[in-house]
Amino acid sequence: MSGADAPMVDIRGLSKHYFVRDADNGGAPRRIVALEKVDATIARGEFISLLGPSGCGKTTLLRIAAGLTQWAEGSISIGGQPVNGPRKDACMVFQHFGLLPWRSVIANVGFPLELDGVSAKERHDRGMELLRLVGLTKYASHYPHELSGGMQQRVAIARALMRSPKVLFMDEPFGALDAQTREKLQEDFLKIWANIGTTVLFVTHSIDEALVLSDRIFVFTPSPGRLKAIVDSPLKDERLGGDPREHRAYGEARHELRRMLMESPQ
Repeated sequence: MSGADAPMVDIRGLSKHYFVRDADNGGAPRRIVALEKVDATIARGEFISLLGPSGCGKTTLLRIAAGLTQWAEGSISIGGQPVNGPRKDACMVFQHFGLLPWRSVIANVGFPLELDGVSAKERHDRGMELLRLVGLTKYASHYPHELSGGMQQRVAIARALMRSPKVLFMDEPFGALDAQTREKLQEDFLKIWANIGTTVLFVTHSIDEALVLSDRIFVFTPSPGRLKAIVDSPLKDERLGGDPREHRAYGEARHELRRMLMESPQ
């Protein structure tokens, strides 16, 4: 398989477990299976949503892929290279923005390149380019407390893009926002994604969000976390041409995903 055709993310037989003390058994250790034998491949530039209830392992999988958590069995690689820790060509966006309150917007955005020793001018130029992309150039000198939640998340997204990552990991990034802001950010982020072409792994509890954003949806069962189904979004060709929620396939796809999530795990 050529480099261009090789998957960006390759997951084979991935399992993760940990131990907790069981109060009902005298404090003896009890094994919890967070992920069980997950197999998946993700193409370059693909937008994948990880969908499932709390405790199904989707955030655990995201953190493993980002090099933030170890696993027990199996393998995972990005761009053909085994994951063995955090990497500069992949970045995480969290639900809580993680901005440095004493830094301006442009200084927050430029922080990753500051850590890399990049010159102030280059950081500023790249930062302004990304602030244009997220629609915040006139707020470059503002501070986080002066911005709305949606604007702060745009800053966090711009910061995550500073190193031009091959993969963007997003852990419910719009989950703390009100419904209207969330919908607007979904729409705007799709345009950003179409512009930059990076691979996205996106954790969500929301069926609607998964359908609106994704090329494919990975549906997980509750603990132990298993990959129950991989669903092609019927709306993937409609995402940038209006509101995909108005597409005739939307209701049927939403119903089918809801049925999958409501079914008892086998």
